[in-house]
Amino acid sequence: MTAVETFGRFATGFARTPLPDEVAHHAQRAVIDWYAAIYPGLDTPAVKVLIQTLAEDLDRGAARLVQGRQATTRAAALIQGTAAHAAEVDDSFRDAMYHPGAATIAAALAVAQSAGSSGPEFLRAVVLGYEISTRIGVVMGRPHYKYWHNTGTMGSFGAAAAAASLLKLDEVAFANALAIAATFTAGLQQAFRQEAMAKPLHAGRAAEAGVLAAQLAAGGMRTSLDVLEGESGLGQAMSAAPDWSAVGATLGTDFHITRLTFKNHIGCGHNFAAIDGALALQQQHGFDHADIAHVSLGVYQPTLDIAPHVNPKNADQARFSLHYMVATALVHGSVRLSAFEPDRLNDVRTRALMQRIEGALDPAVDAAFPGRRGARVAVTLRDGRVLSLLQPDRKGDPELPLSDADLEGKLMELSTPVIGEAAARALLSRIWQLHSSANLP
Repeated sequence: MTAVETFGRFATGFARTPLPDEVAHHAQRAVIDWYAAIYPGLDTPAVKVLIQTLAEDLDRGAARLVQGRQATTRAAALIQGTAAHAAEVDDSFRDAMYHPGAATIAAALAVAQSAGSSGPEFLRAVVLGYEISTRIGVVMGRPHYKYWHNTGTMGSFGAAAAAASLLKLDEVAFANALAIAATFTAGLQQAFRQEAMAKPLHAGRAAEAGVLAAQLAAGGMRTSLDVLEGESGLGQAMSAAPDWSAVGATLGTDFHITRLTFKNHIGCGHNFAAIDGALALQQQHGFDHADIAHVSLGVYQPTLDIAPHVNPKNADQARFSLHYMVATALVHGSVRLSAFEPDRLNDVRTRALMQRIEGALDPAVDAAFPGRRGARVAVTLRDGRVLSLLQPDRKGDPELPLSDADLEGKLMELSTPVIGEAAARALLSRIWQLHSSANLP
């Protein structure tokens, strides 16, 4: 069997198997986090341009955006997949180097609305999208991540699997949906090395691509099923001869959705261990940002590649600046949405501290990537003391997980300014009832 046939067979069996309570609970946590991410994302320039551009696909159709506006299924997936990634607060699965929620849940919600699916059907589709796409990402490995943005490439598989589940595709059609999605995968890291405005489109296009792939397969479209492992397939073209032999070995027994990372700061997650380590030293030793003579950050290579902006010119660059995010944490105590407002971006104390921060590759930290996302932090104070700490994980990683209450607080913080406190609490209630409710969020 090819890899996509393995997934197709699993999916048809999974549809007949009760969703374990623990897995359903983790899926609900993922949905809460997705909603927390999408509301601030709706107000970003990229999403505003996208909504304007897709005007002919809005105010009609069977899907609807989170604020109630009607949309065609594919437009809803594209807009909301983009919005859920735009503010840089969405979930991730470390081993796949991938933010699965943005595209997977956007596609699942749009198709569920269009198909009249129930809450449990929606949750099951979300789980299936996570399980399949993260496994493909793990196999593609670090060689793929060197050039490709996995949220754009692997996201198409998460969206396709979720959509195929809700469209109730049989084993053959499900495999073809994934194979069709493979030809749609895209998203270059170079696209956000200098200007990151269009980066969230990778997630949105992945959501749209997955929906389209599943719709085409439902209509009878077929393609080569060895598209992942074939000699001219995805693995050969976009990785380094990956091994697909065990891609489905733990399906149904080891649920990746139970080991997600949920962001505890706003911005590029590659910076988070450095932020956590710097704040830990500050809390332990009680120094002020003005007391700092120098900060040395030992990080893994993708931190240097993806968050390279030493002197960010705007909010997009600041979200991908190791120097800015660590400095603003030490000056202001946290990195929230307010960190990317104009007054904060030009804060003279933050800018001064940035000049005293240095980031460099730490071979030991880099060797642990992608399974661990650490940083080595050394702070030299003006009184001559040198304080150091190895921060092996980020708060929000499986080793230091956010609690249910933490996730609820995140949604309340990020959605209340947009929809109000009462609506945010009602949304939380509906999400926690998804496992047993006929209603969607």
